[in-house]
Amino acid sequence: MKEVTLYTDGACSGNPGAGGWGAILIYGDVRRELSGGEEETTNNRMELYAVIAGLERLKYPCRVLVYSDSAYTVNGFTEGWVYGWEKSGWKKADKKPVLNADLWQRLLALTRTHKVEFRKVKGHADNELNNRCDALARAAIPKPDPAPTDNSNGESI
Repeated sequence: MKEVTLYTDGACSGNPGAGGWGAILIYGDVRRELSGGEEETTNNRMELYAVIAGLERLKYPCRVLVYSDSAYTVNGFTEGWVYGWEKSGWKKADKKPVLNADLWQRLLALTRTHKVEFRKVKGHADNELNNRCDALARAAIPKPDPAPTDNSNGESI
């Protein structure tokens, strides 16, 4: 199996609000940057989607080391939350539906195709690749359309 490193981050302007995600895939000397955004989302959805987008880019099953500053994403796997949610029909212990179940299900399926290990990194610190993912995510946040301006000085056409 090829060994790949994946750095990811998500960002949101308002929560919920417009959001973006960034990911960097590294295989040997090859580095691919990915990003995208949504007009109405949450930070947690963007964090999850960054990992999904990176894993979905892989053409073959790989051994993947994922670095993320999202405790939500990392703990979902390292603490086993996702496996408990799957067993309970995507319900939490309080019987309420798991938030972002659609993305958790996609991500869980991808971890069954690839051998994935999650590692938590400190966000907004001195990790160059995490900081680059943050910049990609922020740049991908959709910007609102500017309000139209009227420079006609009140003249009619």
